[in-house]
Amino acid sequence: MFEDFGGLIFLIIGLAIGLWLLFSIVHIVREYERLVVFFFGRLQGSRGPGIVLLIPFVQQAVKVDLRERFLEVPQQTCITKDNAPISIDFLVYSKVFQPDVTVTAVVDFTGASQALAATTLRAVIGDIPLDDVLAKREEINHILRAKLDEVTERWGVKITSVEIREIVPPRDIQDAMNRQMSAERNRRANITESEGTRQATINVAEGDKQSSILRAEGERQSQILRAEGYANALQTIFGAARGIDEKTMALQYLEALKSLAAGESTKWIVPMELSELTRPITAAMREMRPSASTVVDQPRTPQVE
Repeated sequence: MFEDFGGLIFLIIGLAIGLWLLFSIVHIVREYERLVVFFFGRLQGSRGPGIVLLIPFVQQAVKVDLRERFLEVPQQTCITKDNAPISIDFLVYSKVFQPDVTVTAVVDFTGASQALAATTLRAVIGDIPLDDVLAKREEINHILRAKLDEVTERWGVKITSVEIREIVPPRDIQDAMNRQMSAERNRRANITESEGTRQATINVAEGDKQSSILRAEGERQSQILRAEGYANALQTIFGAARGIDEKTMALQYLEALKSLAAGESTKWIVPMELSELTRPITAAMREMRPSASTVVDQPRTPQVE
């Protein structure tokens, strides 16, 4: 019985040693990983992805992640070119492109990158005035990325992007900025209001102008129509007057005298031409008067039987 138990123990130990040797020899490297292999402490290079076989106790491997990572730099107090204190925190995005250099060139890449980012930030902000720091954030991002990439390149790391997350100026500067923004908003409001008033005045004047033009055009058309109507009336009167003779005109004068006689006036001024106009009427009346000659009865001739 003890012999069976001892054999089982040896079997379990043998399986454990076999599994350990298997995992020590066979390594599965993912697509985004690389193994930096050392042979008796000497660098052999990076391997992967896929299955990588290593000799236990002879070859040692360090796994490196090639995915892009970010480093959060805590808030740093910097002094601008015009001696204004300002607090800035930002993010640094990086990616390993030479894993063997990264393993052999720097002990703690994260700590080294954070210290480098803080000192670089202070150097960059110290050359820029406060107004430019607040207004040119994107330009500062590019400057920081270029300066950080110059150093991390020798570590086998590429700085892909730098993003300033927050800029906190001093309290008194914030108050001054708030007053400035309020004044700017008031100025814009006044400008907008004055522009609206000006545009409204222009629109009213334009409307009055168009209304005056339309009224003048209507008046002109009305005068033209009245003139055309008057001309047509004159043509009609002239056409009718062409058939009027002196007798008709005389009768019109008599009608006028009749109307005058029906009035209350006792004195009239009669033009001398009236006598000339009444002559045709007098002549016509004379012609229409029956002849004054008398009819003489002839004596009867006695009939002789």
